[in-house]
Amino acid sequence: MRSFITYLKCSVCGKIFDHRQVQRFCQDCNEPLIAIYDLDGMRKNVNKDSFKSRVSSMWRYFEFLPVIDERNIVSLGEGWTPLLKLEKFGDMLGIKNLFLKDESFNPTLSFKARGLSCAVSKAVELGIDKLALPTAGNAGSALSAYCAKAGIKCFVSAPKDTPSLILKECEFYGAEIELVDGLISDAVKIVQSRNDFFDISTMKEPYRLQGKKTLGFEIIEQLGWVVPDWIIYPTGGGTGLIGIWLAVSELIEVGLIDGKFPKMVAVQSSGCAPVVRAYKEGKEQVEYWQGAKTIAYGLRVPKPFAGRLILEVIRKSGGLAIEVEDEDIVKMMRKIAEVEGIMLCPEGSATVVALERLVFGGVIKGDDVVVIFNTASGVKYL
Repeated sequence: MRSFITYLKCSVCGKIFDHRQVQRFCQDCNEPLIAIYDLDGMRKNVNKDSFKSRVSSMWRYFEFLPVIDERNIVSLGEGWTPLLKLEKFGDMLGIKNLFLKDESFNPTLSFKARGLSCAVSKAVELGIDKLALPTAGNAGSALSAYCAKAGIKCFVSAPKDTPSLILKECEFYGAEIELVDGLISDAVKIVQSRNDFFDISTMKEPYRLQGKKTLGFEIIEQLGWVVPDWIIYPTGGGTGLIGIWLAVSELIEVGLIDGKFPKMVAVQSSGCAPVVRAYKEGKEQVEYWQGAKTIAYGLRVPKPFAGRLILEVIRKSGGLAIEVEDEDIVKMMRKIAEVEGIMLCPEGSATVVALERLVFGGVIKGDDVVVIFNTASGVKYL
């Protein structure tokens, strides 16, 4: 296997960057960089049968990922998580094909493993030996684990009210931790002050996004190379939402699927819904949300760095952005546990609440194929 990455490109101005050198984001536009691949070359070398005998992890899609030398991969077995058909709950809603992508099976029990495995692997390839990020919890524990595996130093900053179990994880993996009395936006300032560490904040470096896009590859392969009608995604920083869209685009370009795209739904909490507000107001950029507060810590992002891209994906797909109440999130956690035997995290529960509202509102139909997400284990939040 070989990676078909060719270069990085600014998502706004199109400026080209060399992936063989250390990059972060476009300083001219203050916007994320996107990895560009030789899709023509991939089309000649990759087909659906290529993946049948490969490792059951996200690295089965090596051609679509940015690491050049396989020896630089830092893996704990992330990816290839189950896509579960929720028959009982689907019957309750009248949805025949309702699926849950359960990311709680990942290392450190969350979807953050995907992005951090990819980012840490590329950092190792580029000779970076100190990594840092601000975190609402799960990104911090994932980075701590992968840095431990790679033998490099890790620094995380998090709000003081981050679940203690997650902070204990970071500590056990040997990370340096600094807590802040505030939000993740306050933790960002702490990370920026540590000039001795390379900052891999959400979308402020190119490779966490590349790891997250494997969610899209897996869902489509697990559905028998069929694109779902709806993808309902909990949106804080938005990496997964953008990544899934990139994955579908690349699969179409390579000829592995037809030209269908899913409708993308961004779900946020009413206590922190900057994307929903920008979407409803028809804006192209997301503005800062004052007084952010929600039990879904992963959704408590007052101003996602990739806000413009998130809105672009939602609108291009014909999807929408929706906010849900914390009270409903908690109720749905219990309901899904009782009905399906799955302990959702708050962010995952938010996608189910949104689904229910969209079904009852007549937006989603009974014959639609729908994918929702459990981004982490609910056990972390009990």
